[in-house]
Amino acid sequence: MGNPFFDQPILNSPYEQPAKHWELDELTKQPTQRIVHKRRPVAYYSPIPRSRKQNDKAEQIRLDLIDAKGLSTAAQEYNVAIINQVRDAVDAWRQIPDPSKWHVTPETARLLQHWRYHDFSSIRPFFCQVEAAETAIWLTEVAPEVKEGKLFIEHLKKVNNDANPDLTRLALKLATGAGKTTVMAMLIAWQVVNAVRHPQSHRFTKGFLIVTPGITIKDRLRVLYPNDPDSYYAERELVPADILEDVKRAKIVITNYHAFKLRERVDISKGGRGLLKGRHSEDELNTTETEGQMLQRVMPDLMGIKNIFVINDEAHHCYREKQSIKDDEQVEKLTADDKDEAEKNNEAARLWISGIETVSRKLGVARVLDLSATPFFLHGSGYVEGTLFPWTMSDFSLMDAIECGIVKLPRVPVADNLPGRDEMPKFRNLWDNIRADLPKKGRGKTKKSLDPLSLPTLLQSALQALYGHYEKTFDLWEKAETDAPPCFIIVCNNTSTSKLVYDYISGFRRDGETFENGRLKLFQNFDEYGNLRDKPRTLLIDSEQLESGEKLDENFRKAMSDEIERFRRERVERSGDATSSESMTDHDLLREVMNTVGKSGQLGASIRCVVSVSMLTEGWDANTVTHVLGVRAFGTQLLCEQVIGRALRRLSYEPNSEGLFDVEYADIFGIPFDFAAEPVIAPPQKPAQTIQVRAVSPERDNLEIRFPHVSGYRTELPEEKITATFTADSVLELTPDLVGPSTTENAGIIGESANMDLRHMAKDMRPSSIIYELTVHLLNNQFRDEGQVSKYCLFNKLKSVVREWFDTRLVCKGGTSPAQLMYLELKDTACERIKAAITRAHIDKHSINAILNSYSPEGSTKYVRFNTSKTLRWETDSRKCHINWVILDSDWEGEFCRVVESHPKVYSYVKNHSLGFEVPYQLGGAARMYRPDFIVLIDDMHGPDDLLRLVVEIKGYRGEDAKMKKETMDTYWIPGVNALGTFGRWAFAEFTDVFEIEKEFCKLVDGVCNHG
Repeated sequence: MGNPFFDQPILNSPYEQPAKHWELDELTKQPTQRIVHKRRPVAYYSPIPRSRKQNDKAEQIRLDLIDAKGLSTAAQEYNVAIINQVRDAVDAWRQIPDPSKWHVTPETARLLQHWRYHDFSSIRPFFCQVEAAETAIWLTEVAPEVKEGKLFIEHLKKVNNDANPDLTRLALKLATGAGKTTVMAMLIAWQVVNAVRHPQSHRFTKGFLIVTPGITIKDRLRVLYPNDPDSYYAERELVPADILEDVKRAKIVITNYHAFKLRERVDISKGGRGLLKGRHSEDELNTTETEGQMLQRVMPDLMGIKNIFVINDEAHHCYREKQSIKDDEQVEKLTADDKDEAEKNNEAARLWISGIETVSRKLGVARVLDLSATPFFLHGSGYVEGTLFPWTMSDFSLMDAIECGIVKLPRVPVADNLPGRDEMPKFRNLWDNIRADLPKKGRGKTKKSLDPLSLPTLLQSALQALYGHYEKTFDLWEKAETDAPPCFIIVCNNTSTSKLVYDYISGFRRDGETFENGRLKLFQNFDEYGNLRDKPRTLLIDSEQLESGEKLDENFRKAMSDEIERFRRERVERSGDATSSESMTDHDLLREVMNTVGKSGQLGASIRCVVSVSMLTEGWDANTVTHVLGVRAFGTQLLCEQVIGRALRRLSYEPNSEGLFDVEYADIFGIPFDFAAEPVIAPPQKPAQTIQVRAVSPERDNLEIRFPHVSGYRTELPEEKITATFTADSVLELTPDLVGPSTTENAGIIGESANMDLRHMAKDMRPSSIIYELTVHLLNNQFRDEGQVSKYCLFNKLKSVVREWFDTRLVCKGGTSPAQLMYLELKDTACERIKAAITRAHIDKHSINAILNSYSPEGSTKYVRFNTSKTLRWETDSRKCHINWVILDSDWEGEFCRVVESHPKVYSYVKNHSLGFEVPYQLGGAARMYRPDFIVLIDDMHGPDDLLRLVVEIKGYRGEDAKMKKETMDTYWIPGVNALGTFGRWAFAEFTDVFEIEKEFCKLVDGVCNHG
């Protein structure tokens, strides 16, 4: 019998609000196979460890927490209802159609519309990313202005006062792989654009301090710098082109929390310190930097800013522990290892939060925004471990991310063939079965000589079993000719264990003489003769040391000396610069290798296996990870989720034919993650090839195409006589597809059914009444300037035009009724058609002017540059197109590329993809943006300096929206731009039959040439 959850776990599009979810059993948290057709509500089960006194079937402790005060026992609960309430409030706000009623600045409204509706050329923001940004915006700009917002503001004040005195913190919870970096970029853009254009407002700032738990994340976050070549603002089109310059005025500092530690100002020995202090002096010699000096070192670019916006990445590392922590009963029950980990956690958290408090005291902090997949208190914090930060106001959980296909589906052991044992498979909770046979201390601290071939039998079996599946995966990827191999990661408890595992799988020399090759062939760093390979396949990493930025431990550096030397040689070979590795420390070199695992053409491209000391940190996000083995304790589900998160980043973000992502899997051993999983065999998928689409400069600069950025239109219409020129596109066709069913049958389990229809509307609304209402609406909304009195003298003249349209251009089908024109959206649509017909009739006598964007009046093909993995594309003729590739939305567009490239009168052309060419228009009363498909420059006998610029739309089915776009082009945009006289001559054409494109295009070109 099939398991629907694992046959098709993905239910929702990642780009739309989740509309359904898999029901989970209340006790087991396993899918019941029933789909619930609504969004999954927020509900937490605290990821605390199972009590040793309970059996495997013991129910997990449930925490519905309320506030931050006194959360030190499992008996106290936390109210997640407030997150659901915020979600509902933001949902309702999002549905408001009129931006003027959003209670936000015009700049914020522009960004929101861009994120929600822009036609992104490559990576489009996920719904969860937009929702997270919307939540922060709503709480900042909207909540203070609306009645229901006061509750949430008071809640944040209270919990922050209890847990973070003098700081205002807001946490957004986003599952691993959901794209927190994108959310940061969106929020930075929102803040800085508003700060530039509203400099007196205290809600906005141009100064940002981004704090991370390690250098790896810091390296990855460089895309947040607006001037970075791969900046998300431009590369991922997170801001409209015309406000990009504003974003570049941001001042951003990215650091890891370790930088907050006060450093020694002078390097002085113990003896020298005593000499300077003097024999009889009791005052301690202070050679550490002051807080002010620390800030000057860490964030010099922000020293003049008084309103800093702090963003904590992976913010679960940042909190102020309770003062009673040493007496806390929870801490006293921890094991020795767990107490050590708790103290490390608290020391890091103390340094992190103290650093931010220093910034707040010395400079001023407007808000601290926490982003994390797991914003929970850790071991020893004085709170129940797994307690959600009470200032968390948004949540998109791992289960939500799986149901939207944003992350891979983790698979863990659920059964094995060992009879007569408990329910937990051995490879699921591996550590409990092998911990006694592994070294307790790190390398250099243990006196016992360790033999890699003496690893516990169960560990060797686990390695071989998981490796067997990896081998099949590797073969499939190799046949598919992928750019990088799949990656296998192993997380160990200390440096001794990691070195043993590393030697076992990659090979080693015993006492410097006897050679033992690695037991896992694909991971061997030696060939069969014992010679080191030029490029290591397996990497040993001490994550803690790499993340802190401190000098590498000498034992670790010595153990990795051969590998480090090979990486240096490879770096020189790749760069062709013999000095390229001299400026890099061993630490920097290893971090570069780690950051580039799975990335073709870079230093870590050949790495197939990573053996990590401690847990691989949050910043490591290689998307080629397919297998994970845990060889350490995982006392909490929080830690399990963090480690598994390293394997959850997807390979492909291309939707299938249903608009959903295909399922991808990550296979896990040794991590007792209590999440639904099943041993399903699924073939690995080939990562999509990525290309860069760009303007070819300077070789093709003569083919550059420039165009205006039009923001609106100004029309001057007559008052003496009003006529209209109706066309086929003036027709409004009411059908059930457009307005909804016109007949519905309702029935109960028993009894008589009833039909619901619209016939009563026709009886209640006569045609004359409809015409009157349409005329009033047309007069008040289309022929009245804002703040002006309606021109009632035009009423009768307009009424005759409305009557003509009603009698000749309104079509009702499928039981629809003219009375439905009283629906506001349909009323607006009808009046837009009528207004366009009136404008068209008077084009020759009265001017239509296009209004250019005041910030960015002109666009050009020279700014096109983006990466894509879309396979439907056309390589352009270097004599006809400034851009190297056309990314196709359909085969029709490919045929059009062939046609224009072969026509002798075509000078150049470009596909409107990441070009920024938009046409404003109205539909149903809402302002929208139309993005035509192509711009073609035609030599129509006016000479090379006066080419005709033809805007082209390739369209099959033409709905009401397509009609309005064409109306706008013909009636407003083309006449308005031509009237400017500064952008040349423009025309518009629409091709609706793929088999006639060549014939129709040639006919059009011949026509304009003959006319010219």
